[in-house]
Amino acid sequence: MADTTSRRAWRLLGWSALALAVLACARTAWRVHESAELIRRSEPLQRAPAQPALRLLVVGDSTAVGTGASRPEASLAGLLGQRFPGLRIDNRARDGAKFADLGAQLDGDERYDMVLVMAGGNDVVRLRDLQALRDDVEQTLRRAAERAELVVLMPAGNVGNAPFFLPPASWWMSWRARRLQALADEAAARHGAVRVNLFREAADDPFVQRPELNAADGLHPSDAGYRVWFDELMTQAALPQRLSAAAVAR
Repeated sequence: MADTTSRRAWRLLGWSALALAVLACARTAWRVHESAELIRRSEPLQRAPAQPALRLLVVGDSTAVGTGASRPEASLAGLLGQRFPGLRIDNRARDGAKFADLGAQLDGDERYDMVLVMAGGNDVVRLRDLQALRDDVEQTLRRAAERAELVVLMPAGNVGNAPFFLPPASWWMSWRARRLQALADEAAARHGAVRVNLFREAADDPFVQRPELNAADGLHPSDAGYRVWFDELMTQAALPQRLSAAAVAR
């Protein structure tokens, strides 16, 4: 009798585990579909006022494109355009880009007043070798410094906190995201770039505490999420003061 009860208990546990695995796979598939749809609709904001006061070059991945925002004006670049009406914005970011891809986005000889670099999420998720990633970040900042005196490095935050990921994958993503932050800190210090840190542990992450900051795919920011990032950029980089100084120096 005891053996029969034990077998039934193990079978129940087995079926429960299988059901959870199926649900997790279905959830991931739905998230991937939502992400692909957001990417399909995404469009990097470009802005060319007749007499620009300053010029900004944006390079990076889907977060620099503004994927997850309801419209380009709600992306980080769009919010910058609203805050600084005289700002010309050339946005070369591309969905799926890694740091290794940013060299091509930085090609050219035209000088800008500022380069904004937003990348790293794909390097974390796609398990890019950390030594290679260190070299990619170095090369990116070196090239960006040739395009503008002011370079702002704003890499991905704690990717493991994104609703897209479940344990134990989320734990691994958080560990890799921490390593990205360390590489970014080192490179920014060496190249004189302004560093904006979006990384937060789960207990302190507004994207964990406020689910509405995440887009439907659980991977990209929503309009509200980009607003949070915009506020971090304004505060950590002291951007109004820096751009005002750049305008005076022109």
